[in-house]
Amino acid sequence: MAIFRSERYAAMLLLGAAVLGLILANSAIGPALLTLKTDHIELPWLGLDISLGHFVSDGLLAIFFFIVAVELKRELAIGELNSLSKAALPAIAAFGGVLVPAGIYLLITAGSGWENGWPVPTATDIAFALGLLAIFGKGIPTRVRVFLMALAVLDDLVAILIIAFFFTSDVQLSSLGYAAVTLLLFSGFSRLLRPRSSYILSRKPQWPLMLVMWVLAVLTWYFVFQSGVHATIAGVLLGLVMSRRPGGRAVHAIEPYSNGLILPLFAFSAALVAIPAVSVSQLSPAFWGILVALPVGKLLGITLAGWLSGLVASKFGGVSLKIGDLLVVASLGGVGFTVSLLMNELAFASDHEVVDEGTIAVLLGSAIAMVFSAAFVSWRAAQYRAGKIAAHPHDTAEPESAPLF
Repeated sequence: MAIFRSERYAAMLLLGAAVLGLILANSAIGPALLTLKTDHIELPWLGLDISLGHFVSDGLLAIFFFIVAVELKRELAIGELNSLSKAALPAIAAFGGVLVPAGIYLLITAGSGWENGWPVPTATDIAFALGLLAIFGKGIPTRVRVFLMALAVLDDLVAILIIAFFFTSDVQLSSLGYAAVTLLLFSGFSRLLRPRSSYILSRKPQWPLMLVMWVLAVLTWYFVFQSGVHATIAGVLLGLVMSRRPGGRAVHAIEPYSNGLILPLFAFSAALVAIPAVSVSQLSPAFWGILVALPVGKLLGITLAGWLSGLVASKFGGVSLKIGDLLVVASLGGVGFTVSLLMNELAFASDHEVVDEGTIAVLLGSAIAMVFSAAFVSWRAAQYRAGKIAAHPHDTAEPESAPLF
């Protein structure tokens, strides 16, 4: 599984899983797979009734959001977001990358009844964006990757807040109370884990403590699921409350399974839709809103907001990206994929046909962004390698996959 620590291989597997899901859904075995996706796991004694599709998107995907939360916590503590001056530029660019796509979507869908899908084109897929940069960006300096990483993490934070506030209804406060208790216990136990340097100084095993933490994590997910809040928020909360160094080691252990199994399984499941047998003119405004807003809105929003904030930063001696480097980040930001597919399922849950159209729009919009970003990143990287762009004094070549902790 170690191969899936590589951003490029993780991105390739994610794309392959989505393409395979779409192909199989429209093949002879498509109806059987679609039926399997809707089959339910029922545990009456736990009050749990969840389809296999939702088990992947609500259950397994919580592990991905745990990783996102730990990365966010690290960036806020010791990374590229640990001061206002560092965080300002990617934060403003991320805000533009949310506001403009949402605005474009609302303009296209105005009066259609599907305006509630505005969050779908606002997300950036961090795994895909970094994977494409690793594949096509040889020679592009480290600071561009760092900026993209910071922007994508902030973008995921916005997605988390959107899920928490706009896709939550009928909250059960008692279940949230139980989740708070298990969350506090999880946080406390994480602080009992010894630093790596002390492993050889103690003969006491760590696995009993880790087993208790796994049980508490599952209980937290269960109580959040029962509360009416989207269950992936449990992963976010667990990542934010876990002690930072043990959290980093947990991510290091889990990341290959997230990249190599969980995310591809979600991409396969989400892309498992039958292509609607309708003419182009019959496609819903939601389809066109997502298709246009994702690649175009992200490109415009991140570029304009980043450029304007860069102008302000330069006036006060701050650091800003060259416009070409900013366009690299903005083009990669248009690849929504994982989180956009999740948003699509949540936004259009009341109409399965629109969910299917939205899924196809996310895949097509992300594909357009991939093709454009691959071409532009390759061109920009060739300029750097040829020495046609003056490098920043602190620029260094970025390794394919740098350790986060």
